[in-house]
Amino acid sequence: MEQQLRTDRGVFRIAIDGETSSPALLLSNSLGTTLEMWTPQVENFSKNFRLIRYDTRGHGGSPLTNGPYDFDGLGQDVLAIMDALEIQRGMFCGLSMGGHTGLWLAINAAKRFQAIAVCNSAARIGTVDAWKDRAVTVRQGGATSMRALAKSAPSRWFTEEFIAKRPDIVELTQRGLADVSPEGYAACCDALAISDLRGGLAGIDTPMLLLAGLYDPVTTVMEAQQIQLQVRHSQLKTIAASHLSNIEAPSEFSTIVERFFSQQTFSS
Repeated sequence: MEQQLRTDRGVFRIAIDGETSSPALLLSNSLGTTLEMWTPQVENFSKNFRLIRYDTRGHGGSPLTNGPYDFDGLGQDVLAIMDALEIQRGMFCGLSMGGHTGLWLAINAAKRFQAIAVCNSAARIGTVDAWKDRAVTVRQGGATSMRALAKSAPSRWFTEEFIAKRPDIVELTQRGLADVSPEGYAACCDALAISDLRGGLAGIDTPMLLLAGLYDPVTTVMEAQQIQLQVRHSQLKTIAASHLSNIEAPSEFSTIVERFFSQQTFSS
């Protein structure tokens, strides 16, 4: 059920599926997408979990505040959503920017999470200059720049085979990116530009799934391996997909992630 949730950090657009009595699982979207990106997982995940999807700040129907943003703020947004829903402890799954948020939470708010899945992400995503340049371009170009980004996005998000096979899904994700607020998108680019969580990885004690796409040009398998080497209770799984692996290979993605969280739930 979709709703606008009032929190101490603003009103966030969220969607809740599953039984209230089930363990809570929060899903966090990638840059340039909204909670709809998780649609392929809703049916399966909501069978065993109280599934909470939300639009990251600056995206969709969540707060659009002027940037720059940082991951201290984006992480606190998650905790504010949990507090508003009276969730003391839950599980978290994020992809790309959402996965980086998951790493921040594992470092800074470990007591609130039973387990975290970091998908198609890294402890340091991209370069400072690349993110700053993109933020400037989007702020200057506005909606025109967002449409240009959407046009070029498929090669970063999906394999060529998937692009040819499912042009309908590719077009849907492109439309979603084109509709994102330029300022919200740029402000999240600002956050990615300055965030480097590599120094905090060795202190993570939360059980963690690292899921990487074999053909992901944005956040590579090697970057996931680097996290695994430092996070004690982590496991790495790969999937034959590019960056938006939950959309390109929804069945395999769902099976891997659901198995991981179910193991944590029943073993606790």
